[in-house]
Amino acid sequence: MSFALRNQVGSLRQSNLNDASILDASDVFERRHLGSSEKEVERMLEVLGLSSLDELSDCTVPVEIQTRNGLAIDEPMGESEALDALALIASKNKVYRSCIGMGYTGTVTPPVILRNVLENPGWYTQYTPYQAEIAQGRLEALLNFQTMIADLTGLPLAGASLLDEATAAAEAMAMCLSLSNHKKKGFFASDECHPQTLALLQTRAKGLGIELTVGPISEISFDSGEGGLCGVLVQYPTSDGRIEDNSELVASSHEHTRVAVAAAELLSLTLLKPPGEWGADICVGSAQRFGVPMGLGGPHAAFIATHESFARKLPGRIIGVSKDVHGNRALRMAIQTREQHIRRDKATSNICTAQALLAIISSFYGIYHGPEGLKEIADRTQSYTAALAVGLTRLGHHVLGGGPFFDTIRIRLGKGRVHAARQVSDAAKERQINLREYDDGTLGVTLDETADRRLVADLLAAFNFGHYTGFDVDELLEEAGSSGRLNLGDFKRTSNYLTHEVFHRYRSETEMLRYIFRLMNRDLSLAQSMIPLGSCTMKLNSTSEMIPVTWPAFANIHPFAPDTQWRGYTQMFRQLEEWLCEVTGFSAVSLQPNAGAQGEYAGLLVIAAYQEHLAKTAGVPNRRKVCLIPTSAHGTNPASAVMAGMKVVPIKCDDNGEIDMQDLRDKAEKHSDDLSALMITYPSTHGVFEPTVREVCEIVHQHGGQVYMDGANMNAQVGLTTPAECGADVCHLNLHKTFCIPHGGGGPGMGPIGVAPQLEPFLPGHTVQRPDTAGEFAIGPVSAAPYGSPSILTISYLYISMMGAEGLRKATQVAILNANYMAHRLSSHYDILYTDANGRVAHEFIVDCRKFEKSAGVKIDDIAKRLMDYGFHAPTMAWPVPGTLMIEPTESESKEELDRFCDAMISIREEISAIENGSCDQNDTPLKNAPHTMQVIGADQWSHSYSREQAAWPLPWLRESKFWPFVGRIDNTYGDRNLVCSCTPMSDFE
Repeated sequence: MSFALRNQVGSLRQSNLNDASILDASDVFERRHLGSSEKEVERMLEVLGLSSLDELSDCTVPVEIQTRNGLAIDEPMGESEALDALALIASKNKVYRSCIGMGYTGTVTPPVILRNVLENPGWYTQYTPYQAEIAQGRLEALLNFQTMIADLTGLPLAGASLLDEATAAAEAMAMCLSLSNHKKKGFFASDECHPQTLALLQTRAKGLGIELTVGPISEISFDSGEGGLCGVLVQYPTSDGRIEDNSELVASSHEHTRVAVAAAELLSLTLLKPPGEWGADICVGSAQRFGVPMGLGGPHAAFIATHESFARKLPGRIIGVSKDVHGNRALRMAIQTREQHIRRDKATSNICTAQALLAIISSFYGIYHGPEGLKEIADRTQSYTAALAVGLTRLGHHVLGGGPFFDTIRIRLGKGRVHAARQVSDAAKERQINLREYDDGTLGVTLDETADRRLVADLLAAFNFGHYTGFDVDELLEEAGSSGRLNLGDFKRTSNYLTHEVFHRYRSETEMLRYIFRLMNRDLSLAQSMIPLGSCTMKLNSTSEMIPVTWPAFANIHPFAPDTQWRGYTQMFRQLEEWLCEVTGFSAVSLQPNAGAQGEYAGLLVIAAYQEHLAKTAGVPNRRKVCLIPTSAHGTNPASAVMAGMKVVPIKCDDNGEIDMQDLRDKAEKHSDDLSALMITYPSTHGVFEPTVREVCEIVHQHGGQVYMDGANMNAQVGLTTPAECGADVCHLNLHKTFCIPHGGGGPGMGPIGVAPQLEPFLPGHTVQRPDTAGEFAIGPVSAAPYGSPSILTISYLYISMMGAEGLRKATQVAILNANYMAHRLSSHYDILYTDANGRVAHEFIVDCRKFEKSAGVKIDDIAKRLMDYGFHAPTMAWPVPGTLMIEPTESESKEELDRFCDAMISIREEISAIENGSCDQNDTPLKNAPHTMQVIGADQWSHSYSREQAAWPLPWLRESKFWPFVGRIDNTYGDRNLVCSCTPMSDFE
C-alpha cells in the first residue's frame, strides 16, 4: 500500500480536527518547526512535478520497507501546553541538597553565563568548528578551557573536552596502551577511584584486550598482564576524600617505563600540588563543578591533559594557534589527522561529539572568577568541610584518613547505636540532604560551592540522630584552624596558575557580558543562516525545547540520588523510550550512551555480548569477531568496532555509491564462521535509499551476523520506515540530530540505542545504580551516569510531544522535499553525484566538484571559504567522496533560505566559469582569496583584479545582512608544525 492511500484516513481525520478545533491551542508547534509554509511546499512539489508529499515519499522510499501503520504517538501538544505538562512531570522530582560527591557536586552558574551562553542560541546552535574562519569565538573559548586545564593540572597540553570523567579515564587507559605500541596489555587502577570509573574501565578494557587489575596501590605489580602494565590510575584526592602522596608510585611507574594517570578533582587543584608537579603523565577529570549543573549525570565537560610529546596520541579535539593568510593570529582544530574521519580503524579514539558547550561554560566560569575567585571558592569549601569534621568529632564520630582533606570526608559512627548509619541517613533525608552510604556502614559527605552554615548545622543534626547540636559553625571553623585541619602541608600548591590576561580582565558583569558577545559574534550559527552539513542534521533547536534544561527540578539532581527522588525523570525516561521504540520498530531502548559514537560502541558491545552468549550456550569458543563495514561509512564506525574488540573488514561500494552486493556476499561467505556484525547507514552516506537494504540484512543474518544501523540519517526515516523494517537488529539515534538536541559547537549529544528482542537482555547496566532497561546479561556501563546526560533528554521529549505522529512524519517528508528541491535547482550548474532509479535523493545529496580542480584550479576548500563571504557555512566536505560537497538542508529551513543558498552556489559556479573561460585570473579570484574580512575590504589598498563589491557583496541580499568572517584563510600546516594549544600573548606568538 502506498503512503498516499495509507494516509488518506489520517489526513481526513486531521482535517476534521482542524476544522472543528477553533477553541484548541493556537501555538501549534509543527508550523513553527517546519521552515516552509504550505504554499511554499506546494511550489517546491510543483517544481519537482509532484502533487503531494506522499507521492514524493512513494517514489523515494522503497515500498517494501515503508511502514504499514502510522506512529503510535499521541496527538501533538501546543508549546505552552507541552511546557506545562513537563513542568508537572518535573514537580515529581525532589531536589535535595547533595553531599554524595563521587565527582558530582552542586555549583552556581553565574547568571551572566547561564542566560548568555547556556540559554543563548548564538552559542548552542553552532557546529563543530571545522570551518575555523567562522568559528573563532568558540575556538577562543575552548582555547581558554585548555589553558585553564593545563594550568590547574600542571601539564602543558590539554584537550578541548571529553564526555565524562569515567570515559576520560578509559580514554587515558587506551592512550597508555597506544603509547606502549600495544605491547603492554596490563593496566592497574587504584580501588580508591570512583566506582563508576572502575566499572567503565572494565567495560572498555575487555574490547581493547587489556587485562585490568583493580586493587590497593600497595599490591601493584608492574608485571601484571601480557607484557606488563602500560599504565597506572590513581584518584586525587581519593573517592572518599583522602589526599595521598603518589610521588613514590609515580617514580616506580617511570622506572618501569609505565605511564602514570591521575583522575583529579579540578577545584582542589587551586589548593593542592597539581598532578603534573608530582610526576603524573596524564590527568583526567570533570569540569562539572565549574558552573555546570549536575543534571542527574550530565552533560558535563570532562578534561584530559598530558605532555606535549604525547600530542598525537591524545584523544578528542585539540584547539591550536596558527595564523591566517594575512599573518594574523588565528585558531583552529589542530592535528586533525589523528581523527577517525581520516585514520578510521587506526584512529586514536572514536570520539566525534565531545562536550564543547559545557567546556565553554566552564571556561567562562574560570574567567569570571579568575584564580583568586576560584581559590576563594575552594578555601570556603574546605573550611566548611573542616568545620563539619570538628563538629562530627565532638559528637563522638571518627573522621577517617587522619591526613588533610579538601571537600570530602568519610565518617565511622561512634558506638552505641544499632543501625546507626541508617538512622543518620534517614535523619539527613528528613532535612532533604543526601549522603554517600558505603557498604561497610560508614558515611561520606562532600561539600561544595553551595554549602552554607545552615547545611553544616543540618548535617550535624543528622549525625546527632535528628537533634540540633547548637554548635556555632564559626567556632567550629576557628577550632579547625587552630588544630591544623586546614593545613595541607606538603600537598599545598605553591605554583601560580591562570596567569594569562584573559583570567584577570573580565570581573565585572558588564565586561563579561561584552566578552561573551564579542566571541559569539565571531561565529556563524543557526541564528545567522542555515548550516547545510550533510549527515549532521542542523535543524531548529526551538526555544520551547530548550527552556526546561535549566529548570532546577531537572538541573540540580545528583546521578546517584535515590530513585525515589527523581520520579519525574523516570516518567520522562519511560515515555521517551516508548516513543523511540515506536520510531525504530525495536522492542527496547537504552538511554545511557551520551554521544553518537558512544551509541555505536554500545550497540556493537551488545552484539558482541550476544554472540558470546550464543557460543557459551552452545559450549563452543566464540569466534565471531569480524565486523563488515562499507568503505563509505562514517569514520567513527570502524573506530568503534575496533574499540569493541572486533576486526574490521571493508565492503566495497559500486559506481552508484551503493553496497557492492557481490562483495558483500563474498565477504559474508568467507567469514561465515566468524562474522559478528555488519554496520550500515540508512539512507546511505551517499544520500540515497538503497533498495537492497533488506537483502543486505538477510545476507548477514544467513551467516550468523547481526546488523547494526548507524542512526546518523534517521531524519529521513522517522514515520516513513524504521530500522526494524529494514532488517536491522540495533540502531543508535543521534538525538542531537534527528531529535533536536543542539550541537553546541561540538557537543553535547546523546546516542541511545534501540535493539531487537534477542539483544534486549544485553543492554547496558551500571555498577552504582542499575537502569531499568539493563538486561539479564547486561554489558557494563558505557557512560559515567546510568542515563548518560539526562537533563538534555527534555529537549527530545518536548520535540516529540509537540510534533506528534503526523508532525514527525511530515518533518521527514519536508526534509526529503527540501533536499530534492535544492538538488533540482543546482543540477543545472553542478553534477549531482548519486540519485536513485527515479532521479531522487533522500534528505541529503552530493554535489560533485572534482572536475573544477582541473578546469579552473578550484578545490572544494575554495568553495567552502567563498561560501563564508555569502554568509553560509560550507556543506560537508570531501566525505563520503573526496572532492565533493554533501548538502543536507533539514525541514526547518524555509524555501527562501534554500533559494538563498542555491543562489550562492550558482553565483560561485559562475565565478568558476569565469576562470574556465579565461575572463578571470586564476591566481587572483574571489574564490582563491576567500574569505574576505572586514579589515581587508576596508583597507586603504586594494590590489585585486575584482572589486570590493564582488568580494564582499556578490549578491544583493548581503547588503541587508552581512556576516563577516573574523580572520582570513587559515594556514593549517603552520599550526601543526608550530603547535601552541594554550593562550599566549601576541608578542610571544610573533
